Amino acid sequence: MTTLFKQSIQNNLFIPFITAGDPYSDCTIDLAIALQDAGASAIELGIPYSDPVADGPVIQRASSRALQSGMNIVKAIKLVPEMRKKGLKIPIILFTYYNPVLQLDQESFFALLRENTVDGLLIPDIPFEESEELREKCQEHSISFISLIAPTSSNRIKMIAENAEGFVYCVSSLGVTGERKNFDKSIVNFLDEVKRYSKVPVVVGFGVSSKEQVEELASICDGVVVGSALVREIERLGESLVNENTRQEALDEFKAFASNFAS
Repeated sequence: MTTLFKQSIQNNLFIPFITAGDPYSDCTIDLAIALQDAGASAIELGIPYSDPVADGPVIQRASSRALQSGMNIVKAIKLVPEMRKKGLKIPIILFTYYNPVLQLDQESFFALLRENTVDGLLIPDIPFEESEELREKCQEHSISFISLIAPTSSNRIKMIAENAEGFVYCVSSLGVTGERKNFDKSIVNFLDEVKRYSKVPVVVGFGVSSKEQVEELASICDGVVVGSALVREIERLGESLVNENTRQEALDEFKAFASNFAS
C-alpha cells in the first residue's frame, strides 16, 4: 500500500483544491506555495476539463478560464517539478476526469506522473469496481490511488475503505462540488462506518467552506478537502493575481484566507 502522509500527520489534514492554469500557469505555482505556507497537508491539482460532471459552477468557471489560458493535462503535470523547485514539499494529488487520460493513453500518462513526481491520483468518474487496472498502474509507480465514497455507497463502503490508499475521500452529500451552509446529520454515522474499515485517513470534501465547518468536522474525521471556497477566492483576486504590481499582495491575501481552513 502506498502512503501520502507521515505517521505524525495522519489527522487534522487540510487538502486544498486548485485548478491548474487558473488564472495562468505560473500563478498556479505561486498559489501552491501560498497554500503550503498556509498549512496545507497536500494539494489537489485539478486538470481543467470541458465537461466536469462532478463540479459545481465555481470550479466549472475555473476550468473554463484555465482552458482559455492554454492549460492541458500534460502542461499541468509538468507544473509539479516547477513547484518543487520553488520549495513545495507536500504531496500533489492529480484530480482529473478519465477522458483526458484516455486521450493521452495510459502508458504516456503514468510515465508523465512518474517523471514529474506526482504523489496521488483521483479520477471521480471511474467507479471503484472499474478502477482495478488504474490501481495496479498506481501501485507499479508508487502513486496513491484516491478512492471516493459517497453516502449512497451503502454495501460498497467496506470494500472501498478496506482497499483505500493515501486517504479516503468521503463525499459529504449528494450532488456536485460547491459551498454548503451545513451538513446532513447522517454524516456522523457515514464517517463512523468508513473509519471502521479504513486503514488510511478519512477526509471529507464537497461543501467545506468555512472555519466553523472544519472545526465541526474535526472530531469525526481526519481532515477536509476545500475546493470551491478557495477557487472562488482565486476568482475574486483574479485581476490582482494577473497584475505583477499587485500579485504579491493578492497572494498574501489568498494565503491568509486559506489559513482559516488549517488546524
